[in-house]
Amino acid sequence: MTLSDSMHHTSRLEISAAAYRQNITFIRSLIGPKPTISAVVKGNAYGHGIAQLVPIAEKSGVNHFSTFSSDEAREVLASSSGKAEVMIMGMLHLEEIPDLIRLGIQFYVFDLERLEAAIQAAKAVGIQAQIHIEVETGFHRTGFDWEERQRVLELLRKNAPFLELKGLCTHFAGAESAQNHPRIRQQILRFGDFADFFRENGLTFERSHAACSAATLLFPETQLDLVRIGIAGYGFWPTRETFQMMKSRLSPDNPNPLRRLLTWKTQIMSFKKIGQGDFVGYGKGFEAPEEMSLAIIPVGYSHGYGRNLSNIGKVLISGAFCPVVGIVNMNAIAVDVSHLADPKQGDEVILIGNQGDNEITVGSFAETSDLINYEMLTRLPSQIPRLIVD
Repeated sequence: MTLSDSMHHTSRLEISAAAYRQNITFIRSLIGPKPTISAVVKGNAYGHGIAQLVPIAEKSGVNHFSTFSSDEAREVLASSSGKAEVMIMGMLHLEEIPDLIRLGIQFYVFDLERLEAAIQAAKAVGIQAQIHIEVETGFHRTGFDWEERQRVLELLRKNAPFLELKGLCTHFAGAESAQNHPRIRQQILRFGDFADFFRENGLTFERSHAACSAATLLFPETQLDLVRIGIAGYGFWPTRETFQMMKSRLSPDNPNPLRRLLTWKTQIMSFKKIGQGDFVGYGKGFEAPEEMSLAIIPVGYSHGYGRNLSNIGKVLISGAFCPVVGIVNMNAIAVDVSHLADPKQGDEVILIGNQGDNEITVGSFAETSDLINYEMLTRLPSQIPRLIVD
């Protein structure tokens, strides 16, 4: 999408390819040359857009992509140059497994029903199913339990001609928080037990992988053959706590090497003068304490600017913070521009990003609205145009 195309919409997201390259360079400096980096693009690439992120990642040397579901995997293939490895970590329909096999899409297998369906589908289409065996180590969501290991081993051995064992994997239960670290260490040990069991019984996997962004940063021993990089690739520390724990390993010359990719922009739609005592918008959520000049901004909760930002949120206009006044509507907000010298219709408005010397970060935006970074990003509607910039 071009800039002129985006002008038909009320706002746009700009996605920085240079920032993504820098983030991948930093992550590679931590993990060394061996582990494969898999870009996690679930949730529409954490709100950044799968169609936009995949080409950026490929140009940054990343050719492996992790999705949650089969629809996301198909979108990755459609957006790729044709050399990508695509892995589904979550939802697929058993009846579509033959098609996924034909497309060369890899997928997690975490229960016997899916394993047996993959075997039958591979037999039917005459192509090996590319599977990752997920094991339960303490997250308690998906994965084969320790008690199922013998049955899994038997099925994998018996049906070896029909299966390509792309990976043995697990997922950690909150590596971003120190309070979870005893649990994470137990998970690491249990994953080692599974790996030892399969190896001692003659079963080998192309890759072992367990690390998300936080584990990659905080538990180097979990980097293994592949790391699944989600939030860090988009320029965010998984939590402030993660950043604090990493500080001693960061260069004083570059204390925060991660760069955010996303800037959310709109413009002033119109103006309204109000007098002392006037109420703004619906209800009595804001009563003007004095004469004020308001700018009306064409973004509201239908665009991902939450109603709980009423009277709390801020935007940037002419490099200055302008507070939201009144209730956030479905399609618009009002902001106080009384302190600005000469605002004009069409002036740029920053909802997330930098303008002048000031910045509205996703972190501050999310904290204001009681959302975590992940939730704030993935709530950005897919209809908002996303433009790649360098």
